[in-house]
Amino acid sequence: MTSDDQRDQTPVDGPDGPATRKSASMWSTVDAVNIDAGHVIGPYIIRELLGEGGFGVVYRAEQTEPVQRQVAIKIIQPGMGSKAVIARFEQERQTLALLDHPNVARVLDAGTFLRGVPYFVMDYVDGEPITTYCDRNTLSIRDRLELFIDVCDAVQHAHQKGIIHRDLKPSNILVTDAPSGASKPLVKVIDFGVAKALSGTMATEAVQTEHGQLIGTPEYMSPEQAEMGTIDIDTRSDVYSLGVVLYELLAGDLPIDSKSLRKAGYARVAQLIRECDPIKPSTRLGQLGERVEKITQCRQTTHHALARDLSRELDWIPLKAIRHERHERYRTASDLADDIRHYLRGEPL
Repeated sequence: MTSDDQRDQTPVDGPDGPATRKSASMWSTVDAVNIDAGHVIGPYIIRELLGEGGFGVVYRAEQTEPVQRQVAIKIIQPGMGSKAVIARFEQERQTLALLDHPNVARVLDAGTFLRGVPYFVMDYVDGEPITTYCDRNTLSIRDRLELFIDVCDAVQHAHQKGIIHRDLKPSNILVTDAPSGASKPLVKVIDFGVAKALSGTMATEAVQTEHGQLIGTPEYMSPEQAEMGTIDIDTRSDVYSLGVVLYELLAGDLPIDSKSLRKAGYARVAQLIRECDPIKPSTRLGQLGERVEKITQCRQTTHHALARDLSRELDWIPLKAIRHERHERYRTASDLADDIRHYLRGEPL
């Protein structure tokens, strides 16, 4: 994990660049756990703070036994010791243990320290958010779509286990260079910290959103998730978030203006997400002014060529994923991936 992967509440993880971590707005997080480098938690030696998430603080650590390796340790935030938050943390730990997929960060261990403060240990992913990685490496539209298919496959795996991520965004989708023998970069979906189990085997009754608390990141949040107090969230909420990520990978911007969302109060956020009709990616591209040149350079293309490529299927696919009404979206992450595969093979959708 990197510090970029923890921009859950305050920063805008979008084309305008990251905002400062601290904020007086409703998106701010509490201060990090005060653990210094060298602190020992069981077989783990803390090395550095990576960042803050919605419910926890993440550190890079070194495991000393029974194997030596780098790991990421997530520790619950100070001042968040309520039973409900502890229950969420326990759910996260159990949820991750159900996942076994090459594109999902594994849970390796879990326990408590100090006076019962829980922690869990995950794969350390030394990667970048998918949008940052694609831009820095000037990946073409085809290469971006190939990576995005891996993301969909990872999310589909979780859904088949009865797990919803609920906070899919570029900073929770990390990419590293291709491992030895692999033909393309490696995608890892991280931080199921706000996951909700669909099955009744976990303590779902105890982990519902508390009144006045918005779980997720507004730029990538589905209309139903933005409705405060709702518990009627299903896998199509993740499909919506995937659609926003895809839109950004293609057009270099978000379907709903980040600044408008960040300035709004709770009720206004829900209204904006529910009522704003996203425009086509190709149309959005034409509205970006001087930014278009950099966006097209990062995709190894020209403005004219990118607008042409986006003007047909690649306009339609992300917009179908982010429809306001759930029944109008792709039914599953796998269905979304299938349409992208059809596009890449030149087949009709």
